[in-house]
Amino acid sequence: MEPLGGAPLLPRLLLLLLLLVAAAAAAAAPPLLGERELTIEECCERGNEWATKNRGCSSLPFLSESRECSIAQEQCCRNKLDEEYCLEGISTANLHEDCDLEEEKNSTCEAESFKKCCFCCLLGKSAQLQRKNCDLNLRIGQQCRKIFSDCCAKGQGSTDMSVSDDVPKKNQVDISKEEVDQEDPYLHDGCRGAGPCSQQCRDTGASFICSCFVGYQLQSDGVTCEDVNECITGAHSCGIGQTCINTLGSFRCQRDTSCGTGYELTDESLCKDIDECETGTHNCPPDFICQNTPGSFRCRPKLQCMSGFIQDALGNCIDINECLSTNMPCPVGQICINTDGSYTCQRITPNCGRGYHLNEDGMRCVDTDECSSSNQPCGEGHVCINAPGSYRCDCRSGYSFDAISRTCVDINECRRYPGRLCAHKCENTPGSYYCTCTMGFKLSIDSRSCEDLNECESNPCSQECANVYGSYQCYCRRGYQLSDMDGITCEDIDECALPTGGHICSYRCVNVPGSFQCTCPSTGYRLAPNARNCQDIDECAAETHNCSFNETCFNIQGGFRCLSLQCPENYRKSGDTYRLEKTDTIRCIKSCRPNDVNCVLDPVHTISHTVISLPTFREFTRPEEIIFLRAITPAYPANQADIIFDITEGNLRDSFDIIKRYMDGMTVEYQIPAKVNSQSQERIANKCSIHLLISY
Repeated sequence: MEPLGGAPLLPRLLLLLLLLVAAAAAAAAPPLLGERELTIEECCERGNEWATKNRGCSSLPFLSESRECSIAQEQCCRNKLDEEYCLEGISTANLHEDCDLEEEKNSTCEAESFKKCCFCCLLGKSAQLQRKNCDLNLRIGQQCRKIFSDCCAKGQGSTDMSVSDDVPKKNQVDISKEEVDQEDPYLHDGCRGAGPCSQQCRDTGASFICSCFVGYQLQSDGVTCEDVNECITGAHSCGIGQTCINTLGSFRCQRDTSCGTGYELTDESLCKDIDECETGTHNCPPDFICQNTPGSFRCRPKLQCMSGFIQDALGNCIDINECLSTNMPCPVGQICINTDGSYTCQRITPNCGRGYHLNEDGMRCVDTDECSSSNQPCGEGHVCINAPGSYRCDCRSGYSFDAISRTCVDINECRRYPGRLCAHKCENTPGSYYCTCTMGFKLSIDSRSCEDLNECESNPCSQECANVYGSYQCYCRRGYQLSDMDGITCEDIDECALPTGGHICSYRCVNVPGSFQCTCPSTGYRLAPNARNCQDIDECAAETHNCSFNETCFNIQGGFRCLSLQCPENYRKSGDTYRLEKTDTIRCIKSCRPNDVNCVLDPVHTISHTVISLPTFREFTRPEEIIFLRAITPAYPANQADIIFDITEGNLRDSFDIIKRYMDGMTVEYQIPAKVNSQSQERIANKCSIHLLISY
């Protein structure tokens, strides 16, 4: 390995350690300020000591008023910081193969030194891995070139702290060319370049023992060193009001707040009061005595003023004007006159000016209230406001002052604030306004909003009323309709006159107020339970007919008929005559006279006279079967018995016909369908009856 500056690396490290020990010893001895001036070397050592202890030079306290000492102290401090950060950069390149700094350090000047040395070492390690020449003549500066060569040759970062070009010349050792050429005494040292250790290595011959610098601790692998966070472990020495900030291999204490004016920061990071009187940094005039106070000082005058005077900042005695004091030194009715160092009281007779008058005892002027006089100094529309010694006229609320006419004019609030004062309509009045509502609304309690008016409370409608927003709606009960003339009156609906009136009642419709009534013919009918249809009264069942004993009562629609049905010759009435619904049947049984052969041979044995009522109120569009009768043949052989149907009466226009059917051999069905034609339609549509003759 090529040594830096022509000297081997290890001897220079030993020399640097000796210098650090000397600097520490010099720092232990306090400077004798006031006895002698510090030398440039001592100032430099104090700067180095401050950089090592505080890891910064921003708050460096200067030890002397000498300009040369301050420069040496600051430059040595910064140089020391550069060296320490450079060593940290080399160590970081060897340990982590990276040059990232903590975020809080990235913007400092020392970070540039850290990155520079770290990057130079990374270049050397990269050249070693690529087996390139470690003595490349790169234009990267003497310091960077040396770090590059050292990391390339060893593969480990150099711990030489004298890599900076700015180290004072007294720390440099001149090495002859013969010493450079001689063989390296540590060529066969196993701990050369820290060997396998990340920081310190000791070769025992049989093995290697790794150790760490102060502020680091050895990891479990026995090789790697990790920084000790003194702020977490509590190994720091920061006091109250200070914050511990961890650094690589050490820590620093940072005061939470600055000391402020009149204080200085001690080496122990404590605030100490500056005695301006002792240091001579006060600005008290020659006639004043400097008195130190915490954080400041006070100038006390040597000359004391007599009673009645006050001393100003320059020590001059100034007369006190007792007449301006708040305790009023003179009694009522007397005026205070200031004198040099005192005052006198003189009785006066008040001469009140305009707007004032004497009080009752004549000793004092009081304000005259012009607004209380009866002449009203302000005109109409104005308000008089009294003021000390005067008065002013302001416009009343609702008026504004017109600069041209010099009078108060009414404010039209409705025009100035349209739509913002009233919900509906705004009416202006002199000095004010009022709100009104449109029809159907009334003014609310706030005299601005409008709420719906319930017009139905005044019963405007003849029958029913429904309130709606801003109005009302009249409606009528069933059977009435609202008048088109006024929309309020309810008029009766003539249901019988409506287009559907003819279908309301089966016979006749009679209109009544709000409704209608159905009526039936005066005789023969009564109103059905649905109050619309007419039901026939069965006079025969009610026995209200006038048929004789020999006649049969037959009910028809709207009346009855008295029928006298006689059996033909050789037949007699059967005693089992029965009455069915809407039919009347009289059975005639064959009764031959003795020796009447023709009667005996006649095949007809029974004749049944049946009267059927056929009412209908609908039109037929095609023939339909409207009557269905059944007759059972007697117990004769089927080929001998027969039933004959015939219509004897009621088929004047040939409107009906008979169809004969058989069923099950024993039962015979007969149906009478209606023949629909123009001649029979009118007949069928009214009441009619047929006389049906059944014989067998």
